[in-house]
Amino acid sequence: MAYPEIELYVDGQWRRASGAPIVNPADESVIGTVPHATRADLDDALDAAQRGFHVWRKTAPNARAQIILKAAALIRSRVDEMATAMTLEQGKPLEQARLEILRGAEIIEWDATEGMRMYGRVIPAGPGLQHTVYRQPIGPVAAFSPWNFPMSSPGRKVAGALSSGCSIILKASEETPAGALQLVRAFHDAGLPKGVLNLVFGDPAEISSYLVPHDAIRLITFTGSVPVGKHLAAMAGQAMKPAIMELGGHGPVIVCDDVDPVATAKASVVTKSRNAGQVCVAPTRFFVQEKNFEIFAKTFAEGAAALKIGNGMDPATQLGPLANPRRVDAMERLVGDAKQRGARVLAGGERVGNRGYFYPLTVLANVPDDALAMNEEPFGPLALVNPVRDLDEAIAKANALPFGLAAYAFTNSADNVQRISNDVETGNLTINHFVASTAETPFGGVKDSGYGREGGIEGLGCYTVTKNVSHKFG
Repeated sequence: MAYPEIELYVDGQWRRASGAPIVNPADESVIGTVPHATRADLDDALDAAQRGFHVWRKTAPNARAQIILKAAALIRSRVDEMATAMTLEQGKPLEQARLEILRGAEIIEWDATEGMRMYGRVIPAGPGLQHTVYRQPIGPVAAFSPWNFPMSSPGRKVAGALSSGCSIILKASEETPAGALQLVRAFHDAGLPKGVLNLVFGDPAEISSYLVPHDAIRLITFTGSVPVGKHLAAMAGQAMKPAIMELGGHGPVIVCDDVDPVATAKASVVTKSRNAGQVCVAPTRFFVQEKNFEIFAKTFAEGAAALKIGNGMDPATQLGPLANPRRVDAMERLVGDAKQRGARVLAGGERVGNRGYFYPLTVLANVPDDALAMNEEPFGPLALVNPVRDLDEAIAKANALPFGLAAYAFTNSADNVQRISNDVETGNLTINHFVASTAETPFGGVKDSGYGREGGIEGLGCYTVTKNVSHKFG
């Protein structure tokens, strides 16, 4: 299967333009060109989104759902084609690409059906008076999605907006554009009215600085780094626009002394290696009670060292390349700093080869609190394993950073579960497994990890405005 030609999508039409090369991270070959939108393209998309919103908001919820569900069905039927393109541009193993696309389809399907249940309410009042609360679509949305999940991340934003009755301009990643293009193609083929969904690529700073403050845009949704998120949030705030900010994390994992350390370590290897660690909810800081520390660290290191590293197109590959050279540079900087400060390297620690962006799952133990890796989101295949005396120390260390996106804990004690649930500062807490979010649950962060939610009824609610109508009659 060939890599698709990447185009812009504006007002129901595909557009070609000059742009920048798209690089396969496995061998650094150029596989395509991503077009860059001009100011005229953006103006056309803004006009189209406004027209599309007026059509879409008046479309019956059931009719909207049928179009969205048809798009999801097309995505499921094209999963192999889409997965191949994703692996070529992003590097993740082919099976992980397939799972991402199917997960994206699940999100789209759930939002489509839940969009038919965006209920308001009637508030009791005195005789001759009625208070009615309406939930109405907020308007055209500007959405910015990252490179690490090329289809499911933009899919979540598109599904939330469309299921709530909004139109959307999607600015997807220039490094991994095929996932967004194939997502939009499915909606086009499903019969979505023109203007409701628009896709652009280009210089992120230029596009965001034009779209975010524009009068036509009523909501901003962004997934990406904390610094960029803070910049866009400030821009949105200056324009008095609400925003959904799903920003970085530095996932703590509390491993209590009442669980099987071997089984927990093996599960940790699988999750930590997913997408080569380039996941905002990746488990990274492992705080293991002293009783289980050595066996946990040893098992983790053995599992990491046994992973097969290679091209994601090889079915045997378990750990693909990093998506770009920036991530390799970051791994080398963080690991080097940790080693200088006395951390023990239990597995990995050095780049693999000199062609392609390969870096092994690296396990560091006894990492000092002042190491860069303990304070900066690694966003790569790096696990930091440290011993703690008790649960109090584990919770304190979990909360020590300004991040609060996802946290994990392993324990069989109901008392521990209650304490961890109450005291760990995070938007998403997972106990005894590593699935941080599903289509039906709200997902988002606290502290520097952002605000607003994607997923669940809470996520759909972010795409609406609440209107109270108080009617005196009789």
